[in-house]
Amino acid sequence: MSAHHHDHSHAHSHGHHAHGMGNEKRVMLAMWLTGGFMVLEAVGGIVSGSLALLADAGHMLTDTGALMLAFVATRLARRPADEARSYGYARAEVLAAFANGIVMIGVVLWIAVEAVGRIMEPSPVMGAPMLVIAVAGLIVNIVAFKLLHGGENNLNMRGAALHVMGDMLGSVAAIAAAGIIIATGYTIADPILSVLVALLILKSAVGITKESAHILMEGTPEGIDGEAIAEDLMGNVPGVCNVHHVHAWSLGSTRAVATLHAQLETNTDSATALAKIKARLADKFAIGHATVQIEEEECPDHAEAPHQH
Repeated sequence: MSAHHHDHSHAHSHGHHAHGMGNEKRVMLAMWLTGGFMVLEAVGGIVSGSLALLADAGHMLTDTGALMLAFVATRLARRPADEARSYGYARAEVLAAFANGIVMIGVVLWIAVEAVGRIMEPSPVMGAPMLVIAVAGLIVNIVAFKLLHGGENNLNMRGAALHVMGDMLGSVAAIAAAGIIIATGYTIADPILSVLVALLILKSAVGITKESAHILMEGTPEGIDGEAIAEDLMGNVPGVCNVHHVHAWSLGSTRAVATLHAQLETNTDSATALAKIKARLADKFAIGHATVQIEEEECPDHAEAPHQH
């Protein structure tokens, strides 16, 4: 009976792995959907003369980028760790995010300049084709959102779903502009609402850029500071009397690394202390990889007698 039960649990865990694949497929579908529609929307923006559509296409570009990153991250999460490249992959993801953020800030500036020109001197906009494309865009975003929201709930999927939600706002703005133009003929609604979409892009672009720049600058991961780590280890790991030279940094959005020196009391077993330090770092600070140097000197309290080396 117990053997049967064990077998069942194994089958269950296998099924769970297949669900992870589902996550990957979801992100990939959403990525192709938004990417493909983005091209259509950009063409529609040029043909109908609508800046709001072009801006929304620009917004979809950021999101296709974000979905690509989420896709790459879910793919790499499946790989067995391999020391030579574990840093490289995480780094590539952050670099891509950084480049994406910078490019999008450029797009925002272009939209702003173009919008000012069009507000000064309104240009013709075809409301009907604009409306059709904007509505189609909203539908695509809703489908993508549903896809991403049905998946497992990890940080990447949540981030991707958030992007798609921002996209919906962009499409809604384009729909509103098209509606105003059809109803009143005021084509100035188009550049005005495109500025709103530009602000949406700016918000996500600045967020991405700041976060990735912090990681690239080897900034300390959020919620981790050297003093706190030192205090925590001295208070919670028996035999550790002094912790110094603590450095913590992140490789990618989810990987924190640390190096530190630890001094042990005379009769402490260094292997045990080392294991406890690493376990504590992993549990309390989510530091997955730590390099700990155990110092030979005895702790200050035992050091009355001068050492003979």
